[in-house]
Amino acid sequence: MASLAIAVAAASGVPPFAGGAPSNTASSPAPPTASYEGVVIRPVDGGPDFYAKFKDGLPSDPSFFPIAVWFESVLDKGNVTLDTGIGLNTYVELTANSDLHLVQASGMYAIPTFPSEYASGFALSDEVDMWAGPGNAPWTGKYPGEGPLCVPEESKCGYTVQKERRAVAPQGAMLYANYGKGVAFWLSDEESQVFFTGVQDVVSADTYWFTDPNICAKGEGGALNGYTRDLTEDECRLAANYGWTIDRVRKLHAPGPISPVWAFVEAGHPFKDSPGATTITAPEIRAAVWSSLIHGARGVIYFNHNFGSECISQHVLRDCGANVRPTVGALNQQITELAPVLNAPFLDGATTATGPVDVATKLHDGTTYVFAGANKKTGGKAAFHLRCGGSSAVVIDENRTIPITDGTFTDAFADGNAVHLYRIEGGGSCGF
Repeated sequence: MASLAIAVAAASGVPPFAGGAPSNTASSPAPPTASYEGVVIRPVDGGPDFYAKFKDGLPSDPSFFPIAVWFESVLDKGNVTLDTGIGLNTYVELTANSDLHLVQASGMYAIPTFPSEYASGFALSDEVDMWAGPGNAPWTGKYPGEGPLCVPEESKCGYTVQKERRAVAPQGAMLYANYGKGVAFWLSDEESQVFFTGVQDVVSADTYWFTDPNICAKGEGGALNGYTRDLTEDECRLAANYGWTIDRVRKLHAPGPISPVWAFVEAGHPFKDSPGATTITAPEIRAAVWSSLIHGARGVIYFNHNFGSECISQHVLRDCGANVRPTVGALNQQITELAPVLNAPFLDGATTATGPVDVATKLHDGTTYVFAGANKKTGGKAAFHLRCGGSSAVVIDENRTIPITDGTFTDAFADGNAVHLYRIEGGGSCGF
């Protein structure tokens, strides 16, 4: 489970990668398909029809965007009603007693760790980069807590684990895997890339920047400054770092096409109570998700387990999400409404920003959209410069419009959780 991070959070000492701080524009190592006066149109990772190539896969309709919950239990219609009530459409990992036929009949999608005729994919082992490590030693077939993992016991067998999990996957199924602090912080690029070469079709990595008591340390979040020091609280507890994780995972793909990367965001209190372990707030969830989307995430997964705080539960959004459930529901509705835009190409270089923000530009049906999220704890003012022109920026779901003068408009970002989404009116598409 993604919660394995709890058990191994202190296990470091593996050579780090050469990291750096995120830039103020979501980056892409993928080659451009076209360009116009410095503006590059870039398809979403995997292409718009990616899911259509798998047997019984997820919908490839541009109006579908995966919004998932991690390791849920679906036993009756009431469970599904609670989940669809906040806009979830996918389950990633489920308990073995879950009713996948009910999931499918309810219009939901399942990606379990076991074969099922009602599934839309197959999940490989979770966080194997952490508990088994980068290596080809034989695997005992056991998981953490069950006994020795690799043969010999002190060796590394993570590559073997994923290879053997692939061997039992249904033919033609979409394969998914989640990784953790190994690929994010502890392993070299070369070690990590083996986990990304011909292993899974969709990938994620869980780094819980808002709640992990250890992630600010030099050997973990210190990746943002080249592992020179611990991060300060303001540097570490920042929504923009979830976008950094997406960039990190995208970077680890071999040269060429990049597989879809899904975001992983906690919905509660995922660590046992200890100094530094906290509960994520509703504004933090929204900001973390949007930072991930700005940086190219093609799906969202909520980690749904509380191991600390007042409400210990494996079903946070059902049992103890009163403080976050309304925001998560509104966020999921917004993502669903914007799914055709999120599935549309990026216009890299079409918008540059001066100020404390990360920004992405999208092109859908001839209309340009600009998505921006703060990347400093204090927020601040940002100026947006549009190469494709425009007369006004309609701020989506905020009931306000900002005039554009000489290709530029400005806006205020109240704090590090501020996100503004703009539809540009009266502009062009830079020739695309």
